[in-house]
Amino acid sequence: MKAVLILLDSLNRHLLPVYGSDWVIAPNMQRLAERSVRFDNHFIGSAPCMPARRDILTGRLNFLERAWGGVEPFDVCFTETLSRQGIFTHLVTDHYHYFEVGGENYHCTFDTWDLHRGQESDKWISTVKPPVEPPHLGRWARPYARNRTAFKREEDYPSQRTFAAAIDWVRTNGQEDNWFLMVEAFDPHEPFDVPQEYLDMYGDDWEGPELIWPTYGPDDLDPEALLHLRRQYAACLTMTDRWVGLLLDELERQGCMEDTLIILTTDHGHMLGEHGLLAKNYMHSYDELAHIPLLVHLPGGERGGERRDQITQNIDLAPTLLEHFGLAWEHPIHGISWWPCLRDAQAPAREYALYGWHGSTISVTDGRHAYLRAPATEANEPLYQYGAMPANFIRYWPPTTFASIEAGRFLPYTEMPVFRLPMHRPRSQFISETLLFDRRNDPRQEHNLAGQPIEQRYIELLCKAMRESDAPPEQYLRMGLV
Repeated sequence: MKAVLILLDSLNRHLLPVYGSDWVIAPNMQRLAERSVRFDNHFIGSAPCMPARRDILTGRLNFLERAWGGVEPFDVCFTETLSRQGIFTHLVTDHYHYFEVGGENYHCTFDTWDLHRGQESDKWISTVKPPVEPPHLGRWARPYARNRTAFKREEDYPSQRTFAAAIDWVRTNGQEDNWFLMVEAFDPHEPFDVPQEYLDMYGDDWEGPELIWPTYGPDDLDPEALLHLRRQYAACLTMTDRWVGLLLDELERQGCMEDTLIILTTDHGHMLGEHGLLAKNYMHSYDELAHIPLLVHLPGGERGGERRDQITQNIDLAPTLLEHFGLAWEHPIHGISWWPCLRDAQAPAREYALYGWHGSTISVTDGRHAYLRAPATEANEPLYQYGAMPANFIRYWPPTTFASIEAGRFLPYTEMPVFRLPMHRPRSQFISETLLFDRRNDPRQEHNLAGQPIEQRYIELLCKAMRESDAPPEQYLRMGLV
């Protein structure tokens, strides 16, 4: 048995032709879709990057119990289960967060791994003399200014080197049996940096300052600049799509399209002016961020072109892959295998998707409506994070918090004591209001139904979903649910 997971970062479902976009160019994802089962109600669990990857590897929701962090000592990752059963696992990636504080041990769960340097703020190219900051809109960072000096050709960009390495791996190993390959490209994540030829495909005529890296905040760009930014994103997506196609070509040459499960999805979307916002993670989990693409190519292209309406999430990847290899899960999880849905378009599936980011809103959908519950008070408390790995995004928990940390057996699914750290994170101005949307009749999520009688149904669904997902008890207090 063989399987390939193609995980792209910040891939916007609503901009893919396979999901109805009429202006973005992505023929290779369309080509894959024609031979795949397309899922139409696929959602994130936890976001952003590392929380999403912990979801994927463990089959458990991360965001209810902690923020960004590494694999925990008590986690059971499906990659380790595969390895113990003789299934060779390989990771090829340019997602540099795996190798920073707060990204510990993810790559260590694979038999082998291959990192390609240079994305975003990766501390790679070393020059004592700092680069000159040019005129620009949005963000600019010295590490990336240094890194991009190494990108002389398209083939030099990190995601493109990632795909090239994956192609080489398939060329060497594709005709062997019993392997799992995870191809994880950082693109089309910002900065949306591409050779000019890809912008030319979109007729981009921008003459203003550099704009490849949007700020995390309200959209303050004029219409011409926002159009250019959206074209930059689309150009990055098109470049990524080209390399997806080159990987598919090699899989076909090695006969893998006939005997290999191939999954393409993402960790989350990215706001490009929708709801007047840019980027991610400080706002509500609107569908532009939470409703994501999923294509599942069955060996031989079985059921190619079919669609599925059942609700699915990224926490379902682990049990699905284990079932593909004939293995069972070893640990309590929240994920549900997709195989019943893959075999039968009418098969029962999950009742809801529960999703969000730590310390922010908690959201639930039954497919028809999406309920985005805001914290009950401006203080946004009580709020804790739990774990044995005392690190978040690129830094350890600060010494000023040490006196308030407790240790105990706080998590119901492990006997290991963990740290519990009180978090003081006031409610963001962007999530002060609870939202409820009818996704069928209001796909842009513009008309808030919260406060109407229908909200009670979704309060009850949210409470049920939180109970079944092992939400720590203080989350109910924080959200005003008790």
